Amino acid sequence: MECFLELEDGTRFPGISFGSGVSVSGEVVFNTGMTGYPEAMTDPSYRGQILVLTYPLIGNYGVPDNSIDEFGLERLESARIQVTGLVVAELSDSYSHWEAKKSLHEWMVEHNIPGIKGIDTRALTKKLREKGVMLGRIVCRETPEFSDPNKRNLVAEVSVRERKVYNEPGSPRILLIDCGVKNNIIRSALQRGCSVTRVPWDFDFTNEEYDAIIISNGPGDPKMCAVTIEHIRKALEGSRPILGICLGNQLIALAAGADTYKLKYGHRSQNQPCIDKRTGRCYITTQNHGFAVDTGSLPKDWQPWFYNANDGTNEGMLHKSRPFMSVQFHPEATPGPVDTNFIFDEFLSLRGKIWVAKKSM
Repeated sequence: MECFLELEDGTRFPGISFGSGVSVSGEVVFNTGMTGYPEAMTDPSYRGQILVLTYPLIGNYGVPDNSIDEFGLERLESARIQVTGLVVAELSDSYSHWEAKKSLHEWMVEHNIPGIKGIDTRALTKKLREKGVMLGRIVCRETPEFSDPNKRNLVAEVSVRERKVYNEPGSPRILLIDCGVKNNIIRSALQRGCSVTRVPWDFDFTNEEYDAIIISNGPGDPKMCAVTIEHIRKALEGSRPILGICLGNQLIALAAGADTYKLKYGHRSQNQPCIDKRTGRCYITTQNHGFAVDTGSLPKDWQPWFYNANDGTNEGMLHKSRPFMSVQFHPEATPGPVDTNFIFDEFLSLRGKIWVAKKSM
């Protein structure tokens, strides 16, 4: 079936429908990764977005099984496809991989997610880089209104509804604030022997028993999460270790008194270079975000940790005297390089300071 992708500036890209064949609207963004579409498409950070994959051929290795693993987690990054729609240049009609269970088209039909193929994704990406990300719609039958997902509380849409505990008892006890967490963040903690208590984005953890906090990734504008920010602000008054990842980096910054802003076209791929200011070493990282922390607004007791080698934007923060740390990229990868997986080990090494904090209270 013929259909088209239309941007809010009136530009139209004709193509052929695949997947569910429904019409949708959302924010059009691009990802420059060469592989990893099943993991990217199930990342809750893509909620409300129409994803453009710049690699020219998509679907050639199919989609793996998303059954529950030994940790009680779906194999992919969540239980469902999170993107609103998918845009590709060429869709492979066949697939070949020893772990593949179905085609990309079949998977998208199951989840009622539309796709459009035959698009000049190079021209589309150049427009989004020059003009910035914009609203768009995939029109197959009816014509939906343009809608801005960033005006919704997307975190509330993807966060878990009630608390869930993994690997109890384990040590240390991690309280995970689920703002749209990727499964491999939880898995990365469980693989290190931690017990993880996963709670909703607006959960008041003030009186909870825990040893450390992880604030997860998630979609949309961090300023929509006012309740979470207030809870984090209280946690920053203590001394138990805190790690923020992606949206978690932005939420910690806002709770500390810094500011965030919307990037022109965001960072979405597995090839983003980030430089550690402590060592000067550059790491290639996985990223998916449209907002960033304003480094110049950081309070005097915070310092930037990483910065993006392409545009100089903030990629992480460290507190100068307390065990608080955050990164804008994804140390858990999936997809992408695992070079920054050490972030979890560095975070857990802070647990030696927990006992001192408890004794001084």
